Amino acid sequence: MNDIVYITGHKNPDTDSICSSISYAELKNKMGVKAVPIRLGELSRETQFALDYFGVKPQKLIDTVKTQIADLDFDKIKPISPKTSLKSAWAIISSSKVKTLSVVDSDDKLIGIASQSNITTSYMDVWDSNVIQKSGTTLENILDTLSAKCIYQHNNTDEFRGKVIVAAMQPNSIDQVIEKSDIVICGDRIDAQNVILDSEASLMIIAGNHKVSGEIIEKAKKIGCSIIITPYDTFTTARLIPQSIPISYVMKKENIISFTTHDLVDDVREVMLDTRYRSYPVVDKNNKVVGSISRYHLISKNKKKIILVDHNERSQAVDGIEDAEILEILDHHRIADIQTGSPIYFRNEPVGCTATIIGSIFKENGLTPSKETAGLLCSAIISDTLLFRSPTSTEKDRTMVSKLAPIAGIDPEKFAKEMFKAASSLEGKTAKQLLNQDFKIFNLGGVKVGVAQISTVDPDSFNPLRKDVIDLMNSMCKNDGFGLMVFMLTNILESGSELISIGSYSNVIANTFNVTLKDNSAYVPGVLSRKKQIIPPLTNAMVKNS
Repeated sequence: MNDIVYITGHKNPDTDSICSSISYAELKNKMGVKAVPIRLGELSRETQFALDYFGVKPQKLIDTVKTQIADLDFDKIKPISPKTSLKSAWAIISSSKVKTLSVVDSDDKLIGIASQSNITTSYMDVWDSNVIQKSGTTLENILDTLSAKCIYQHNNTDEFRGKVIVAAMQPNSIDQVIEKSDIVICGDRIDAQNVILDSEASLMIIAGNHKVSGEIIEKAKKIGCSIIITPYDTFTTARLIPQSIPISYVMKKENIISFTTHDLVDDVREVMLDTRYRSYPVVDKNNKVVGSISRYHLISKNKKKIILVDHNERSQAVDGIEDAEILEILDHHRIADIQTGSPIYFRNEPVGCTATIIGSIFKENGLTPSKETAGLLCSAIISDTLLFRSPTSTEKDRTMVSKLAPIAGIDPEKFAKEMFKAASSLEGKTAKQLLNQDFKIFNLGGVKVGVAQISTVDPDSFNPLRKDVIDLMNSMCKNDGFGLMVFMLTNILESGSELISIGSYSNVIANTFNVTLKDNSAYVPGVLSRKKQIIPPLTNAMVKNS
């Protein structure tokens, strides 16, 4: 995932923020960059209308770009089955140079941990001669561990129920120690083999790769005793056979510490400091194992690569931006306080909409946006400029819409009326939804300022929510440190805005716009743009007051 570039607009996204993010991702992908658009908030009705109209799904909603495990080059070692033998598990650990293997069930879900220390510690113990029975070792594991060949396999060898015996004594002494269903290691003495079969062993292991006579094979079939031959000598065979037991017998099953791909690296580091295991399983959202991670992987953590559109204000940016690598910024607002560690591509133009800039970049690179993307770019420009009524709109915005509209297959005037109608309805919304619909935070003269804006063709529909909105603004000033909260209720038809001003600096609005606040509110004709008509004079006023 380290080659992915995430393209994001600001918090509480408006139509420009959402549509520009999606559109610039298409442009970047056409240029060979693996770009993914993301969003930082819920969609407004206007934005949802635009996406639905052009059949575009909204981008993924995220809450942070802090480095996650998914951003790291962690070990992608495949997990093992609980039936895997100790020998095979050790071989995988040795060849892959890892210390721990994840053990999974048939659905690849984590059920245990097999570490290097699990295997060595258990192997250094004195093995019970019944370990093959207790561990549920299969004939397949025994064959693999002993590099053996099966001469005859009885159909009832899924589980062995006896102990392991080495038939190193005289034949007349063997039957005194062998019990029914035992596993017996022997050599090529036919008399000893006959005694083993007479004792009804379940498995006879012939060391030294010796041939087995036809008589012995036939007798084994009658008794139901499987026969295998191994190239190893008797001592080596006896030493190796415990390595055939399944890893499930020694693996750690309880209190397993694992991480998910979306866990933050900062949180993972804290857990590792407290526990100090060599490595930890990594699982996806379905608890399926995708690899393992150790402290080493945290040293060279990879930052998420980010492109910001429609903002360059730190307070408006995604949480964790300080942990990300910003590659580009495309914006049409004032230059604010985003800082980067290295030079980046920064494009800021005095146009009405970021989408106008993105449309220009398409043209500059000889590329044509898809019908859907052309529609989203038109939607953003129409929204941000209020169909060119806003003082922020420029001739470049008009020209861009005239070029994109035929590609999108829309009449800008008719489309704008439909979109504004869908957006202007306040029915069913709460005060919090209205305030957060298009809310931006600024630092003006050292004062935390919040400015929200909604546009409507029916401003009277706001009246039932007025008190709740003002109460919420007062609460945010008191609890969230805002010195000033401004709510812009923009009347699209009359080309003006009611400004509701709350906070210890509320009189700044009255002085700046030469109006008298009544019940914390005043109507200001001709004011449509937060960016061009609210923030610049407010910035000057707040600086003078600081």
